[in-house]
Amino acid sequence: MIRILAAAAAALISVSTAFAQDEDVTVIHAGWLLAVPGEAPQRERSIIIRGDRIETVEAGYVTPDGAEIIDLSNSYVMPGLIDSHVHLQHELSPTRRLDNVTRGSADDALQGAAFARITLMAGFTTVQDVGGDLEASVALRDAQRNGWITGPRMRVSGPAVTPTGGHADINGYNLDIMHAFSSPASCNGPADCRRAVRELVRARVDVIKITATGGVLSQTAAGTEQQFFADELESIVEAAHMMGRRVTAHAHGVTGINAFLSAGGDSIEHGTYLDDASIRLFRDNNAYLVPTVLAGATVAELAETADWMTPEVRQKSREVGPNMLAMLRRAHAGGVRIAFGTDSGVSAHGQNAREFQLMVEAGMTPMQAITAATVNAADHLQMGDDIGTIEPGRYADIIAVASDPLEDVAALMDMQFVMQGGEVYRSE
Repeated sequence: MIRILAAAAAALISVSTAFAQDEDVTVIHAGWLLAVPGEAPQRERSIIIRGDRIETVEAGYVTPDGAEIIDLSNSYVMPGLIDSHVHLQHELSPTRRLDNVTRGSADDALQGAAFARITLMAGFTTVQDVGGDLEASVALRDAQRNGWITGPRMRVSGPAVTPTGGHADINGYNLDIMHAFSSPASCNGPADCRRAVRELVRARVDVIKITATGGVLSQTAAGTEQQFFADELESIVEAAHMMGRRVTAHAHGVTGINAFLSAGGDSIEHGTYLDDASIRLFRDNNAYLVPTVLAGATVAELAETADWMTPEVRQKSREVGPNMLAMLRRAHAGGVRIAFGTDSGVSAHGQNAREFQLMVEAGMTPMQAITAATVNAADHLQMGDDIGTIEPGRYADIIAVASDPLEDVAALMDMQFVMQGGEVYRSE
């Protein structure tokens, strides 16, 4: 017994000495810690961080010699949040239609850097940007990775693959303008759609996004149902998977949702008019739904107040927006896997956490909503080994709020502390 105690004491001294010799150690004292959303929170824990990753989590408050101590003993500590659907380069405004034809890639990248910072300060340490200028998207992602800008780590799709005249193409302008500004990812027919996918992969995008249906904010009265033919959908999914990319689809109408999932698609953004067959396809494919209920609430509100909306957009906003809450309620009850996403850029950047309140209104518990924005979203983004929990080996992406988010998820609207990759960006 004496030998065992002596060995244990020596080990503790060795650990303390190791910390003392390494100035790159930070310890967070967490009064309340939700280390793995979906599991019960813990009280009085120490998170040991070495460099940009978590080394260990220990019971009680440890204070190794030489380590920087961050006192969050009166706070509620969680993994950094993940938004699976953002548009960092823009924000919906009365000048949106003009911006489409007057701004360039450099403008989009610089605007995106500003919105990226706002997003990080709101506690979202990772995002997936699904739809933006190709050059600006890749530049933003790489600039964050290189430490040139402050923002969430990013996965990007660049422009969405779209049929000519589809939701992600340019619509409603003079013919000369539409020919000049047509989406570089527009395609027609299976072979052309494979080309579009391959060109995006060549440009180093992380994920392929497509517009499987019409959309709310496109300047055309083309509805919100299927816009790609089945053989086009199959060719897109096949080409993307062959080149190591998952495919996610903007899809409101049930015909497009079901056609895309039947073609082997990996996830659906929005999903407004899903039905029982859709739910079966989600489960059979192990696909994710990214519900973006906040976007629906935003456009429904704007439809009653914004005088700059065109008649086509106003009509679709009034029809689609109010249905998204019921859609999420139905999908959740049906056992569909849900990853958090807001479509921020439609809603204001930095207000991403409003989505949590809508998810709870749709029948999810606060824990389920938080899990969707951490564990589930990390898996959806193929980053589950790096983010989504506070465990050894994960990036030190850590946030804190002043009150219990499991009691009132609105607490996540008031971010007190944000760490990303071991570096503190916000502390109040």
